[in-house]
Amino acid sequence: MWIMIAAPYTSGGADAALRATRLAEMNQAALAILRLGHVPVIGVNMALPIIAAAEGDVFDEVMMPVSLALAERCDAVLRLGGPSQGADQEVARFRQAGKPVFRTLAEIPPG
Repeated sequence: MWIMIAAPYTSGGADAALRATRLAEMNQAALAILRLGHVPVIGVNMALPIIAAAEGDVFDEVMMPVSLALAERCDAVLRLGGPSQGADQEVARFRQAGKPVFRTLAEIPPG
């Protein structure tokens, strides 16, 4: 399966250090998903290089549209962490499509 990881990134006005910590946690989950035999997908990892390449403030223009488009392509989602409007939007896409929503790595079957 292609499994998206949905978790807080900028929620609560996260500063650069907290965003880096949160992204590292998502990447650690991605490694665990890969080791289970699946393909991990993180919207932030796809969007950040595009944001960096753009001139000006395009975070809102890029982040959620890219993440939600990726959600449409994935088979399941792993929802981690605390409150996050963006992560909740991603999860809603999976629920609307009747796709699995996992809350822990232990729930994900080996691929």
